Amino acid sequence: MGRGRDWNVDLIPKFLMADGLLVKLLIHTGVTRYLDFKSIEGSYVYKDGKIHKVPSDEKEALASGLMGLFEKRRFRNFLIWVQEFDENDPKTFKDKNPHGPISEIYEKFGLDRGTIDFTGHAMALFLNDEYLKQPAIETIRRIKLYNQSLIRYGKSPYLYPLYGLGELPQGFARLSAIYGGTYMLDKPVDEIVMDEGGKVVGVRSGTETAKCKFVVCDPSYVPGRVKQVGKVVRAICILNHPIPNTKDSLSCQVIIPQNQVNRKSG
Repeated sequence: MGRGRDWNVDLIPKFLMADGLLVKLLIHTGVTRYLDFKSIEGSYVYKDGKIHKVPSDEKEALASGLMGLFEKRRFRNFLIWVQEFDENDPKTFKDKNPHGPISEIYEKFGLDRGTIDFTGHAMALFLNDEYLKQPAIETIRRIKLYNQSLIRYGKSPYLYPLYGLGELPQGFARLSAIYGGTYMLDKPVDEIVMDEGGKVVGVRSGTETAKCKFVVCDPSYVPGRVKQVGKVVRAICILNHPIPNTKDSLSCQVIIPQNQVNRKSG
């Protein structure tokens, strides 16, 4: 958000897919009665040193500066195919193999490297290009989720809790209290109690033990039972200007694909 000449760029993802499983869970459980959401004003992608809006529909795809005239037509055909695709109806495959690598389908539609970049990273939200070797069905599902989320709230598929992600556990805490749940705050955890078979049966704090069937916790509580497989770079940048080409949006997402900055991940 910006006030005067101060603009904040938070490089910590805080958005929810509007039609994603988490939003559906929040609606199903009734936690949304304690939350207020806002829609992100736009999704953008970095390409060749410039910021471009990710096309939100066929009309925007044809007007996008991300692609040339003929590439826009090819991308439009790809989007239509994805929208009409039904994994339970082979007739909608139209001689494409959804169980082969997605790179083969990109090739059949004749999409160029730049289009593949923003499709995989800004729409399907893959962090690197390893997905190109994976079955196409996963990429198709992700793009369909992106499109379905767009339909729900307009020009962006993303939502965020008005006062940050911290509102989510607070909402669950309020709902849990209504149904008799007990919260013990600032309570030290001395041991995750296991039975002889290695299954979690409780959490011990001092001389008290709370019995349970499973535990949801930060990995730091069970260092001997987790394995680090990667790292996330986090940063907050304070700018003296709005991000160019985002129409001075109060909130937006900018995807930087790995190939645009010569990194292993986006």
